[in-house]
Amino acid sequence: MTSKDPQPQSSQPNKNPFSPTVNLSTLPIPQLTSIKTQLTQELQHLTTSFTQLRAAQAKFKDCIKSIRDGIEKPSTDPQNPPATLLVPLTPSLYVPGTLASTETVLVDIGTGFYIEKTPPSARNFYTSKISQLAQNLQDLEIVVQGKQGNLTVVEDVLRQKMISESTGSGGGEGGKREGGDG
Repeated sequence: MTSKDPQPQSSQPNKNPFSPTVNLSTLPIPQLTSIKTQLTQELQHLTTSFTQLRAAQAKFKDCIKSIRDGIEKPSTDPQNPPATLLVPLTPSLYVPGTLASTETVLVDIGTGFYIEKTPPSARNFYTSKISQLAQNLQDLEIVVQGKQGNLTVVEDVLRQKMISESTGSGGGEGGKREGGDG
């Protein structure tokens, strides 16, 4: 096994040196159909992941906004009483509450763990998370585009094979008239 294969990957956008290069025109129709199904499922999964990353990014932006609007703004006016905030108990249930202290906030760092941070530190934490997610989204977008390109190539080859098979078996434009095993 070599680490670098100098095989040309002309029509395939995937430049991963570990993925094998296959001449799609040599594959039978059932195998091409299977590859198309697999690529479609992968695309659906990646698209779902992309949507979830976007949602997480939006939540982190909301956290920054909550810190800015709910903690830092009111503390600039000492005459202003503490504002009532909505505290999430579940994703769909919120109860009114007030902050006991604006010196520190609890930050959800994942998997049910919380740490105490100052508001500026919490904003920095969420800003770094947003940046990480932005990079992950860019990387994922490149992968999705590559998979879409691969799917298009497989669909084109499959379409050509089906056309050549239907014309080669005497079916013409009306489809198969003789035999019809597949």
